[in-house]
Amino acid sequence: MDVNQVLENTFSPDATARQNAEQQLAQAAEVNFSTYLTTLAQELANEKAQSGVRQAAGIALKNAFSAREYTRLREIQLRWLQQVDVNAKSSVRELALRTLASKDTKAGQAAAQFIASIAAIDIPRNQWQELMPALVENVGEGEDHLKQASLQTIGYICEAEDQDLRDSLVQHSNAILTAVVQGARKEEANKDVRLAAINSLSDSLEFVRTNFDNEGERNYIMQVICEATQSGDSRIEASSYGCLNRIMGLYYDKMKFYMEKALFGLTIMGMKNQEEDVAKLAIEFWCTVCEEEIAIEDDNAMAAAEGSEPRPFFSFARIASREVVPVLLQLLAQQDEDATDEDYNISRAAYQCLNLYAQTVGGELVQTVLGFVEMNLRHADWHFRDAAVSAFGAIMEGPDEKMLQPLIKQGLPVLIGMMDDPVVQVKDSAAFALGRICENVSESIDPQEHLRPLIGALFTGLSSSPKMASSCCWALMNLAERFAGEPGCQENPMSIHFQESAKRLLEVTEGSDADNQLRMAAYEVLNAFVMNSANDSLPVVAKLSEVVLERLEKTVPMQQQIVSVEDRITLEEIQTSLTSVLLAIVQRLEGEIKPAADRIMNVLLQILSSVGSKSSVPDTVFAAVGALANALEDDFAKYMDSFTPFLYNALSNREEPGLCAMAIGLVSDITRALGELSQPYCDTFMNYLLGNLSDKSISNQFRPAILQTFGDIAQAIGSHFETYLSVVAQVLQTAANVTMGENAAFEMLDYVISLREGIMDAWSGTILAMKSKAQLLMPYVESIFTILSVIAQDPNRSEALLRSAMGVIGDLADTFPNGEFANYYRAEWITQLIKDTKSNRDFQSRTIETARWAREQVKRQTANPPQNA
Repeated sequence: MDVNQVLENTFSPDATARQNAEQQLAQAAEVNFSTYLTTLAQELANEKAQSGVRQAAGIALKNAFSAREYTRLREIQLRWLQQVDVNAKSSVRELALRTLASKDTKAGQAAAQFIASIAAIDIPRNQWQELMPALVENVGEGEDHLKQASLQTIGYICEAEDQDLRDSLVQHSNAILTAVVQGARKEEANKDVRLAAINSLSDSLEFVRTNFDNEGERNYIMQVICEATQSGDSRIEASSYGCLNRIMGLYYDKMKFYMEKALFGLTIMGMKNQEEDVAKLAIEFWCTVCEEEIAIEDDNAMAAAEGSEPRPFFSFARIASREVVPVLLQLLAQQDEDATDEDYNISRAAYQCLNLYAQTVGGELVQTVLGFVEMNLRHADWHFRDAAVSAFGAIMEGPDEKMLQPLIKQGLPVLIGMMDDPVVQVKDSAAFALGRICENVSESIDPQEHLRPLIGALFTGLSSSPKMASSCCWALMNLAERFAGEPGCQENPMSIHFQESAKRLLEVTEGSDADNQLRMAAYEVLNAFVMNSANDSLPVVAKLSEVVLERLEKTVPMQQQIVSVEDRITLEEIQTSLTSVLLAIVQRLEGEIKPAADRIMNVLLQILSSVGSKSSVPDTVFAAVGALANALEDDFAKYMDSFTPFLYNALSNREEPGLCAMAIGLVSDITRALGELSQPYCDTFMNYLLGNLSDKSISNQFRPAILQTFGDIAQAIGSHFETYLSVVAQVLQTAANVTMGENAAFEMLDYVISLREGIMDAWSGTILAMKSKAQLLMPYVESIFTILSVIAQDPNRSEALLRSAMGVIGDLADTFPNGEFANYYRAEWITQLIKDTKSNRDFQSRTIETARWAREQVKRQTANPPQNA
């Protein structure tokens, strides 16, 4: 393999050449990982090689240690530990460190990323102990480009998500701080070095808590950062404010002195900076203050209820309100009329901060904001009209509703009138403000007085400009949700507006010339209106199904008319939107959808037959099929032979994990709906599900869902599940052996909890299914209690897991009512587990009821002397 040529091809404009190069690299890594790393590291360090080639070598090296899945990452890291000998490791490390000194800054940056990848493995194992001292020495004595690359390396190491590495970095806090603070000082003449140091300091803050606890060291760190906010270089200033944000988030309890002496003034001055990046990060400092104080007040309320020690609370936001809020209001008027919805500019940062401020200080800022609103609502400059409308919407969450209600009753007609403003930005902000009112203080809206003009204004806005589609639709959806009434109610305040609203939405979405963004948003509103409709609107919903079906049917031949990628995307978006509305209609009509079922399944099958691979449409189609199965129950059986080929294909589709996940869930829906009628298909279902479980390339996220599906299949086919009992029991016993280490990453922790939920759901369904053949369960009772005891002893437990565990405890006791396993039930941990679940005030009532039921079953189980202990 000509490594130089292969690396060149990795950034070739020719997709085939790129793909071939990537395959060659992957194959070389598999054949001899040690040689692969050494060869690439030599190319990375080769000063004679092209810059692009060196950069490609660094990227390939970094990628050799990267994986999205936790399990796969651990496998990759083991290759470094087990397949690479000591000499090769030393060579690779030395070459990577040497590259940091290269004047080719791109090669140095690539080396920095690669070093961080190795460090994630080595540092937690106390290997490569010379790394941190070398980086500190580079920053202290190296040339500027070496300082910069070394600081970037420290930053990459500190920002890594690997929990083992993060825990290990604490012992290196002195070395890290020595390097980054040295580079961040005002005495550092090179701006790029100083910027890299500030960025690395920000990344390292979590690991230097011991240093930050020391007042002298903390004072010096804060001095260095505060001085950097006045450096005159906008990049350094912005990064410094970002650093202050992180400090406030991590060390709020130590900030009182610095807020009084410097940070109040510095950040308010920073908010007024002419450089947008600096101003935004200074604004975000106050966002962080508000977020912290909201969280602290929540924590302290809980602490008061529990009688525990409260967290320090300094009311920074309240104290600074008179200075900060007026600045935010002025910054709201710095809109960019060309900004897209994704652009985050000063005006949007100020809006976000004002929103958080209102949640933090409540009614204390209302008068200040109202003064600004009244002064600018009729301003000749649209920027200030827009700022006034936005400011009013921003304070709709936080202040007491009783304070807001009279303001809303007075301001609502004015806001509705602002929907006729000649400037679309103002109309859009008015629509968004109306949405905020609908979302947070809908009680202030009088259905008799306000709903008709409000709905009319939003529909007018929806039709007038695609730019307003998102805000108008969001407001309409909030209206539909807030005025839905109780589930199953005969009528609600939206009932008299439902038919006209559906008609307007169908008009907006009609025609091939309609803006697709607008059309998708309008269909989403229609979806919300259907889902929240009262019973008196169901006849309209039924008629609506005919229109939606007709439109969906018309999309099928359009597949033959596609001439571009854009055409395909547009068609798929239309089909997805229409199918989503159809899904809502099926869910709302339930069994009343039966007359249209044949037509619905026919068009859904046509769509599945016509869409290409990698399409997002089948996901929504599967959801609609699942809803139809739930609605029809036994009557869905007649569609199975036509539909199962698509379902089987999806179950085996490794290339589209989202679709595969939908298919797994759909198996549960269908088997629950059909009951024993699903039995003829269960052999195939089980084969695919077991095949997915045994496939190591399948993501961990699928495994809990598959186990839960086993439980659903068992409940559906009852004692016929005997066919699969032994293999499923073996799978569940194997899954129960998966545990998390002491310092497991959150991803692994979440996975293990989800896996245990799946195990419990599978056992619950299996126990219920085999109740009439209870003796067949006896060989597995011990293993069931083993996993229950693991759950009982592990503090990491979700409510769903405990609810499922309660179900298993109760179901098993109910299945063996004569005390056959009374000894197991007399275990103290069983009683404690039920008590913990039953007494948790944060749990839902159904969880607590399940625990109470389990307790009664245990009492009955232990009341009789055991027959077979």
